[in-house]
Amino acid sequence: MSSAARKICVVTGGRAEYGLLFWLMREIASHPALTLQVVATGMHLAPEFGLTYRQIEADGFQIDAKVEMLMSSDTPVGVAKSIGLGTIGFADAFARLAPDILVLLGDRFEAFSAAQAALVARIPIAHLHGGETTEGAFDEAFRHAITKMGHLHFTAAEAYRQRVIQMGEEPERVFCVGAAAIDAIRNLTLLSKEELAKVLGVRLAKRNLLVTFHPVTLEEDTAGNQFRELLAALDQLTDTHIVFTMPNADTGGRGIWSQTEEYVSANPGRAYAFKSLGQLNYLSALQFVDAVVGNSSSGLIEAPSFRIGTINIGDRQNGRIKASSVIDCEPDRESIKKAFEHLFSPEFQGSLRHVANLYGDGPVGKRIAQVLADYPLEGILKKKFFNLPRPDGGGVGHGG
Repeated sequence: MSSAARKICVVTGGRAEYGLLFWLMREIASHPALTLQVVATGMHLAPEFGLTYRQIEADGFQIDAKVEMLMSSDTPVGVAKSIGLGTIGFADAFARLAPDILVLLGDRFEAFSAAQAALVARIPIAHLHGGETTEGAFDEAFRHAITKMGHLHFTAAEAYRQRVIQMGEEPERVFCVGAAAIDAIRNLTLLSKEELAKVLGVRLAKRNLLVTFHPVTLEEDTAGNQFRELLAALDQLTDTHIVFTMPNADTGGRGIWSQTEEYVSANPGRAYAFKSLGQLNYLSALQFVDAVVGNSSSGLIEAPSFRIGTINIGDRQNGRIKASSVIDCEPDRESIKKAFEHLFSPEFQGSLRHVANLYGDGPVGKRIAQVLADYPLEGILKKKFFNLPRPDGGGVGHGG
C-alpha cells in the first residue's frame, strides 16, 4: 500500500449502523489508495447493548480508537451529557489518528458528536444518508446539522440528493449512490429457515413478525404508551410469532426494553427478544417474516427488497420515500389492528410480488470508496453556499 494512501476514518456507534457500514469498510480496506481507520463508540461499548464492538473485531477489522460516551441514563440530561462526552473523546481520537477524511452515516447523536469534533479539527467529513427526514425524532436535526458540517455527501436516492442541494451544498459534492443496506442484501449468503431457527433458538409459526420500535424523541413521554398500544394489537393476532429487536440508546428507550422483556416472559414460545441480531441474522429473518413492524427505517429501506410488508407506526419516519409495501398507521391499537388486517389481506399479499425497492441496487460501497480515493482534498474545507434558481427566474449560483 502506498505511503501516500488517504486515511479514511469510519465512526460506528451501534449494531444497525455498523451493518450498513460494513461493506464500505471492506471496500476502503481493500482499496490500494486508501487506509481504513475504525472508531467504535456508543452502544458498541455498552454491556447492556451486547458489547458489539467484539463483532467488529470478529469480522477482521482493527479498532483504532474506542470513545466511551454513553451515560447510564436515557433522560434528556443523560443524552445531552453523552453528546458532550462524545465530542471530548472524539477530539482526542482524531488528534491521535489524524485522518484525511471522516466517514459518518446518518443521524444519531454519536455521529453528531463526531462531526463537531472533526469540524473544528479541520477534518473533511463524508456523510452518508443525508437529505432524509425523520420528523418525529431528534435525528432529523442531527442529520441536517451533519450535512451542513459535511464536505462530501452520499445519498440513498435522487430525491434526497436534491434536498441536500436545496440545503446549499454544491451539486458536484453530492453523489446519489443508493442505500448502504443494499450491498449486504446483494453480497451476503443468507441463512436457511432451519439454520436461522437453530442460531436464534426461535420457532417460526404460520405467520411471523419482526418488531422494532424506537422512541419518538420529539414527543415527551409517549414511547411507553405507543409501544403498549402496539403490544395490545399484537395480542389480538393468532398463529403469529414475534421477534423483537431492542431499540437504540435514545431518550425513553429503557421503558420499551422493560415492556418487551415483560411481554416475552408472558408469551413463552411465541415472542422472542434480541439485543442485537447482527446483519446476517436480521436479513435472513426478513426472508421468513410476513412484515417488519414498528418505526425503524429498515422497514422502508431493506424490507421492500424481500417483497414483504411493513407496518410503519406513527410519524417517526414521516418524510422518507416509501415503497408500495409500506402501510402507515397511527400509534393506537385500533389503527394498528386495521393495518394488520390490510397486511394479511389477499389483495395486499398479491401486490407484494410487484414491489420495487426505491433505494437502488448497488454496489454502494465501491462507488463511495472510489470517490473517497479520487476527490481532490485541496480546498475542500472551504464550502460555498449553492443557491437554487429564484422563483422569478433568476439564475443559479453561489452567493451570500
